[in-house]
Amino acid sequence: MAGMSTEPAPRWRRLEPDERKEQIYTCAARLFGERPYSEVSTSDIAAAAGVARGLINHYFGTKRLLYLEIVRRALTVPRLAVEILPDGPLELRADVAIDWFLEMVAGQEKLWLAAITPEGIGRDPDVERILAEADRESADRVLEAVGLSRESEHGEELNAAVRAFAGMVKAAGREWLVLGSLSRAQVHTLLTASLVTLVAQVFPVIQNPPPE
Repeated sequence: MAGMSTEPAPRWRRLEPDERKEQIYTCAARLFGERPYSEVSTSDIAAAAGVARGLINHYFGTKRLLYLEIVRRALTVPRLAVEILPDGPLELRADVAIDWFLEMVAGQEKLWLAAITPEGIGRDPDVERILAEADRESADRVLEAVGLSRESEHGEELNAAVRAFAGMVKAAGREWLVLGSLSRAQVHTLLTASLVTLVAQVFPVIQNPPPE
């Protein structure tokens, strides 16, 4: 009976399609975080998720498309991150937002690092497009958090300014997680202060450019 514990999922409960898709996604994300892209097969993912390999193709298409979906999700800040922010001064909201972000990154460290530098599949137009969309959407969340949007006046420039800040976020994440040159507390201070400066000092200049 010892082998029974290796059963991938209880047979008595059929998963709904959305649950099964999410289970495949979760198992694939864990495997891609643990091993290089080339060393993870769809058979590995199917075995980990306890599903037939054909289901991966059904829900996601190819291994590459599944990986790109994982990269997109790993780099996109969800609306939830805006909804949990407290009312209060900008400094408090920025502090909570950065804390949420660092907690999310710490929880999926290897996957996040793989996602910000997806070398395993090479850089091509598909990869660049997904990375750019994730950056733009995440920047939109930051704008929403301070009551702005890309549709507002100078919205595209505001979004671009946040994307520039996002480059610093990724660099700071590497300093912390890969190089160990900054502690989490130091990264928290760096990013919170930078975000407050961006919103309080840079945004007003973009929104109210001096007359030419």
